[in-house]
Parts: sequence; structure tokens; C-alpha cells
Amino acid sequence: MKTDFVVRELTTEELKDRLDTERAELHKMRLNHAISPVENPNLIRKHKKNIARILTELRRRELAD
Repeated sequence: MKTDFVVRELTTEELKDRLDTERAELHKMRLNHAISPVENPNLIRKHKKNIARILTELRRRELAD
């Protein structure tokens, strides 16, 4: 599966920073979409999936320790 970034290659701190960034971007996009339709609504789905990927990797690492 091709993604914009490879989750497993990032450190835990980088993943947490990326998670904050993705969540903020998703929140901003949802607010903008509520006011006026977003040009490409698939970007909302992309951010949601990226958040899920990051959370999954963080959980995997937590269980591995």
C-alpha cells in the first residue's frame, strides 16, 4: 500500500508530532467543509486514514515494549 509517508520508519516522537499535525489539519478541513464544500473531499478521508495509521503504529510499539 502506497502512502505519503512511511509510518514504520518514523520515530515515536515524530509520529506524535505528525499525529498532532494531521488532527489539526483534519479539524480545519472539517470546519471549512461545514461552511462551504471543500474542493476535494477525499482529502478529509486521507487525513482520517493517516491518523488511523499513526495510532495503529503507536499502539503496536506500545504493545511491543
